[in-house]
Amino acid sequence: MLPLANESCWCGSGRKYKRCHKPLEGRVLKGVVSPMRSVPDHIEKPPYALTGQVRRRSESAVKSPDVIARMRRAGAVAAEVLRLAGAKVKPGITTEEIDVYVHELCIARGAYPSPLNYQNFPKSVCTSVNEVICHGIPDSRELLEGDIVNLDVTCFLDGVHGDTNATFAVGNISDEDQRLIQVTEECMWLGIETVKPNVPLCEIGRAIETHAKKLRYGVVKAFIGHGIGEQFHTDVQILHYYEPRNNMLMQPVMTFTIEPMITIGSDKHRMWDDEWTAVTIDGKRTAQFEHTVLVTDEGFEVLTAPNAVSPKSPFSN
Repeated sequence: MLPLANESCWCGSGRKYKRCHKPLEGRVLKGVVSPMRSVPDHIEKPPYALTGQVRRRSESAVKSPDVIARMRRAGAVAAEVLRLAGAKVKPGITTEEIDVYVHELCIARGAYPSPLNYQNFPKSVCTSVNEVICHGIPDSRELLEGDIVNLDVTCFLDGVHGDTNATFAVGNISDEDQRLIQVTEECMWLGIETVKPNVPLCEIGRAIETHAKKLRYGVVKAFIGHGIGEQFHTDVQILHYYEPRNNMLMQPVMTFTIEPMITIGSDKHRMWDDEWTAVTIDGKRTAQFEHTVLVTDEGFEVLTAPNAVSPKSPFSN
């Protein structure tokens, strides 16, 4: 039985429970992180794989036909890995076990798991549970009935990256959390639907923020979408809120991610001391969805759509 608020904390710190562990009730607590896994020699690796150091170089926002063809393959693999990993989500599984599974799925498909050793990130997938906004490190914590978890999968294949994520329910979840997941996916698709040539990038953020605010949800501003191709992140910035100065015009054959993070409460964050895990400052839950998108002559193609096709958005007429 947990102590009363003014009693000594159960942890032995000597502090009152209300000042020690009570504020953490229901919060995600850090587990044990296992050593980084290796990748077989035959798998093609991005430049940072051995050193953990990311050296940015100039990369055109507009891709060649060859790069796009390779990105379709990488995107299809990422979509498949995300689908299979999502099917593993259930109460009692650890995020470490999900990481092992993603690692093995990537290697079996000849792909390198892009997060692994990117700026020294120690795992092959990001697992962000409940109030974790993004970049959660898989560890020994078991998923609990009623949790929600975002799995962020990126695969490096044939010299390019495919990046996608989704938020999954762990067993039965509350109506509030189910609604959060639904609205977040709606926000992503509404952002995607703005994509077409000669439209400024800020219209993506306008569509996302308008929908979220109408329904009284927060939009995280600190983490954004990005250009992608032969590098995991390029200098194209996709804001998920309206900022008119983000006015680069979309052009055919540009590629980038759209990945809104939507919150029930505050959109502000704080960082754990691992320097990766970002959580909401009020401990309220957050969800995220992401696709890698190609600008076409008339609109968009989703490169990380399931079965390597671009599904019609649930919000299209």
